[in-house]
Amino acid sequence: MKIVKNDKIKVLVGKDRGKTGKVLKVMPKKNKVVVEGLNLIIKNVRPRRQGEKGQRIQFPRPIDISNVMLICPHCGKPVHLAYKLREDKKKVRICKKCQQAI
Repeated sequence: MKIVKNDKIKVLVGKDRGKTGKVLKVMPKKNKVVVEGLNLIIKNVRPRRQGEKGQRIQFPRPIDISNVMLICPHCGKPVHLAYKLREDKKKVRICKKCQQAI
């Protein structure tokens, strides 16, 4: 997976098309990401005890990884990623537009 937690991404399709947000959770087995404040749904919760009120809870649902694109922190544009090996044999993500390490 090229997108990791705390990356800034842009949504390409769906009701939140064009919006940006921070990745809260990555699910590599399902190829999905959860983005802060995007793809929100409302869940109605029933009262548990007598006298307690029911509520409507809003929370983000996962988005497929193919529907989002990483925003480069250096050039600020949505970009594709490449990988490069450094001298110390570490794998680094590289922006294909500005050639900077992310």
